[in-house]
Amino acid sequence: MTIYDLQPHPKFKKYSGPVVLIIMDGVGIGAGDGADAVAQAHTPVLDELKKTSLYTELKAHGKAVGMPTDADMGNSEVGHNALGAGRIFDQGAALVKDAIDSRALFNGAVWQEGIAHCRNGSHTLHFIGLLSDGNVHSHIDHLLKMLEEAQSEGVSRVRIHILTDGRDVAGRSALGFIDKLERVLATINQSAGFDYRIASGGGRMVITMDRYNADWDMVKRGWQTHVLGEGRHFHSATEAVETIYSEDANKNDQYLDPFVIVDANDQPLGAIQDGDAVILFNYRGDRAIELSMAFENDDFDKFDRVRRPKVWFAGMMEYDGDLHIPAKYLVSPPAIAGAVSCYLCHEGIRSFAISETQKYGHVTFFWNGNRSGYVDKTLETYIEIPSDRIPFEQRPEMKAYQITEKTIELLQSGNYDFGRINFPNGDMVGHTGVFDAAVKAVEVTDECVGKIVDCVKALDGLCVVLADHGNSDEMFTVENGVKIPKTSHTLNPVPCYIVDAHGQHGIKLAQLDSAGLANVAATLCNLLGFEAPNNYEPSLILHD
Repeated sequence: MTIYDLQPHPKFKKYSGPVVLIIMDGVGIGAGDGADAVAQAHTPVLDELKKTSLYTELKAHGKAVGMPTDADMGNSEVGHNALGAGRIFDQGAALVKDAIDSRALFNGAVWQEGIAHCRNGSHTLHFIGLLSDGNVHSHIDHLLKMLEEAQSEGVSRVRIHILTDGRDVAGRSALGFIDKLERVLATINQSAGFDYRIASGGGRMVITMDRYNADWDMVKRGWQTHVLGEGRHFHSATEAVETIYSEDANKNDQYLDPFVIVDANDQPLGAIQDGDAVILFNYRGDRAIELSMAFENDDFDKFDRVRRPKVWFAGMMEYDGDLHIPAKYLVSPPAIAGAVSCYLCHEGIRSFAISETQKYGHVTFFWNGNRSGYVDKTLETYIEIPSDRIPFEQRPEMKAYQITEKTIELLQSGNYDFGRINFPNGDMVGHTGVFDAAVKAVEVTDECVGKIVDCVKALDGLCVVLADHGNSDEMFTVENGVKIPKTSHTLNPVPCYIVDAHGQHGIKLAQLDSAGLANVAATLCNLLGFEAPNNYEPSLILHD
């Protein structure tokens, strides 16, 4: 036996048809009220599936996916980690919090190297990252503690380059986070010789935080803003945000125009120079990799950097463990060995993974335990359908029909035992805060799920249909009679439908006290005819 051997299940057998996992990103179970775009959508397919005996609900947030507390939202990265790993691992937010609380981060070699580089005014220390308490990509408290530590260790000059959120937090909450940061900076600057300032900023969906090579122009705009100090001039971040708000009453924080903070002589306060140090304080990898490449790669052709300052650079975490991006990082990511793909490939299971660009990395990299590339290219096929480069509310169907068409083609080829699909619509359109578009996104997802389920039924296969977290299930809140768009993920459970085409496989649900996304990998092993690994969370199903 090897570490990846699976034993045949004594009752579940490998069926003639494929097993297909369909992930409806962001389609959670809401309150069923007027703010719930999932409930308001026409979803005949999901409505019928819910009537069966194989419907259940899963936890997809908080401790169930490795977040620090149950007050923390889930997200697609931790959700797909849990789905593919079959176990719960402490995730970025928890790892960073623990590293700061225990001082392991500050005592670590990378932090100490960066501090030594900037101590006593020798060079400027720059922090770049998302300024919010959304706890999905970053947390403002992590930044504040690092600033206070930098002061205590003698770093006299710091510049912060902020990315406004409006996605994982309220749509227009940037001013509150800026005020919190400015108050800490003011306290630090009261000490003689310390100069800590906000230097630049902009919305997370406009600059810097692109992912999956979808739009390198975002990173270029971020480079111009943070590094070159090029952009619209303001004398404070508060002035910048208030001005942009006043110019467009509908503009959400995630879409704020880039801005540069200047001094009394109209010169940028914090353009990054040779010899400086830069810490990217986002801990989540997907939207941090590209900026890291721009700083680190000698052979770089994504855009003209104009000048590339020779800096000491580190990320909060290692964003890609196989490609080792970045070279230096403050906190090690969760080590996820033994993802279900490793076991299935060892057993010769032929599989495919498909999504459009926005979620392609979730059914590959994150599903495989933060591992780049194929587990076994001779057995696996990964397909990425390029996402549109327009606001998602303008085309809420996104690439769902193309994903569906290609999936059916793959299934009908007879070449695959297992497939996994991600429909991004409920999440990406939900993040826009546009209710009607979210309803349409859910309806398209329902339609496409139905087509794939019908195809799998015809092939005598089995489907598992679920979501990785909520989003479109809670599109707004009401404050003083006014609807406030909600663009973040939710704390709601997610649906899980197991589709046994002809009811002939003897499947019934196990009675689990607290089932979550991590229980899915063992379930898939069973449906494919195997006992799950001993260290996996229990399967959702039993056999008669």
